[in-house]
Amino acid sequence: MDNTRPFPASELQQRLQRTCAALAENSLDGLLISVPESIYWLTGLDHWGFFAAHVLVLNRNGEMALCCRAMEKITVDNQVENAAFYGHRDDEELSDAVLKAVADLGLKGGRVGIEKRSLFLTPRHAELIQQGDAHWVDASGIADDLRQVKSALEVEYTRKAARAADLGTLAAIEAVRDGASDYEIAAAYHDRMIREGSEYPGFGPFIRPTTRLGEEHTTWRGEVFQNGDAVFLETCAAFRKYQAPMGRLAYVGSAPEGAEQSAELAIAGMKAICAALTPGGKAGDAYDAWREVAVSAGLHDYERHHCGYMVGIGFPPSWTGGSMVTSLFPNSERTLETGMVFHAHSWFTNTDVVDYFVSNTVLLTENGAEILTNTTPETLIIR
Repeated sequence: MDNTRPFPASELQQRLQRTCAALAENSLDGLLISVPESIYWLTGLDHWGFFAAHVLVLNRNGEMALCCRAMEKITVDNQVENAAFYGHRDDEELSDAVLKAVADLGLKGGRVGIEKRSLFLTPRHAELIQQGDAHWVDASGIADDLRQVKSALEVEYTRKAARAADLGTLAAIEAVRDGASDYEIAAAYHDRMIREGSEYPGFGPFIRPTTRLGEEHTTWRGEVFQNGDAVFLETCAAFRKYQAPMGRLAYVGSAPEGAEQSAELAIAGMKAICAALTPGGKAGDAYDAWREVAVSAGLHDYERHHCGYMVGIGFPPSWTGGSMVTSLFPNSERTLETGMVFHAHSWFTNTDVVDYFVSNTVLLTENGAEILTNTTPETLIIR
């Protein structure tokens, strides 16, 4: 396979066939895909141009047209072989290019799906497109669901990302010391994970002190750690855009009384999640298993929004794989399948026990869950 292209033509063709079958199952003549992860999955287009809306138009025959800014033509010509290019100038509307492609692909007047939950298709774009001659249907999630089970190649890419995340996290931990700034720790992480072959991840890493532990999505900003502080590390690496997140908590110099027990609790929670991740099981079972561990420690009222979520292809601003978070949340009836990949969390913070958490990239195999980020210790870390 050409190293400049992430997927062989045969794999792209298989994905296209599956997508066409999904159109038939949903009684759709065509589909407009605007989620960058799905466009990449079907065409191999890998760039930062997705900040401006792209729309991939697909019909049931497997013909595709990629609509985006005209300035992206060289990139698309270099990377994409299975879709025609429809470029628009910055003084033109994306919708005009999309509707021309809709007509050229024989979809005018047909039943056409549009992803209304896409972060990247603005209301203006969507409204102008839907003024075109077609019966428009909300098709959010159709392409996303097709990406959930990973091929052997996708698993290989995820393993490479997990190794880079693991070694980068170890480097970040090694940089933790009395007087170290979060800039130093972030730099150590990035240096190692990039040298290990990682591309830019979807976002992060998140590095913050205990005082900001509850701020789910904030990161380094110039704070200096002192003895007794905790260093929160939630990191991620990516290979061919496949994301591998993980997380650890490290204490500087010394840990508070009870930290050892909290670490054991977090580890027990991770083991419970992994034991519940079985082919044919339900996503909600994993949450229930983690919740039982919390209750066993006396945390009867402690709930979280989930104990993990699926990961795969990810473009900024997220490593969760698109416009939605497909998570291991309470009572989820989503069926688990071999080849799914999760960022599993065992998170005990701002509770009646000492703060600690671990998270890992976990692959669901025929034999159960396999932790891919398995080099960095889960046990209590004191630097």
